[in-house]
Amino acid sequence: MNSSPGNTSINIAILAMGGEGGGVLADWIIDLAESAGYRAQATSVPGVAQRTGATIYYVEMMQCPAGSPEPVLALAPFPGDVDVVIASELMEAGRAIQRGLVTPERTTFIASTNRVYSMTEKTAMADGRVDAQRLLESGKAAARQWICADFSRAAEQTGSVISAVLFGALCASGRLPFGRAAFEAARACRAGRVTAW
Repeated sequence: MNSSPGNTSINIAILAMGGEGGGVLADWIIDLAESAGYRAQATSVPGVAQRTGATIYYVEMMQCPAGSPEPVLALAPFPGDVDVVIASELMEAGRAIQRGLVTPERTTFIASTNRVYSMTEKTAMADGRVDAQRLLESGKAAARQWICADFSRAAEQTGSVISAVLFGALCASGRLPFGRAAFEAARACRAGRVTAW
């Protein structure tokens, strides 16, 4: 959201399922932005039970001149107005596309290719799985920058959690105006205050 002349926000949507640390990932991004002097805000819209949807965490940050009034930031992502979308699972990546959050003119799209099957896929009388290849092709076509890998497997192999791997992918994307050292400092700062995921 543009709250004052010349100042444009950076808008990030995170789609993550319960227990994946989506809220922690949003907090790391807030710490990252605030440590660089940005005004930042995070909100979340909870998903529902039985794997019918993920929680959407939304982060907006804006660099404001000293003494300027507090910016008015949005509470939820708006279709066509998202700079970065992060999805912790491939079906959630597809849902982000359906919601219009990913656009070829603007969005860096980071998605894990692992699958956690939805209830409609599990309860189908035949093979109800959504075609993963179609989801991958849709992600590539929908985004300005498409970054995908099995980040869940990478987390398992390194003894980490998917939120940490996705934070690393966000750093490697180069989409945010912060260097690697700032990402590492934000992660260390939050790790010192959080004792459980």
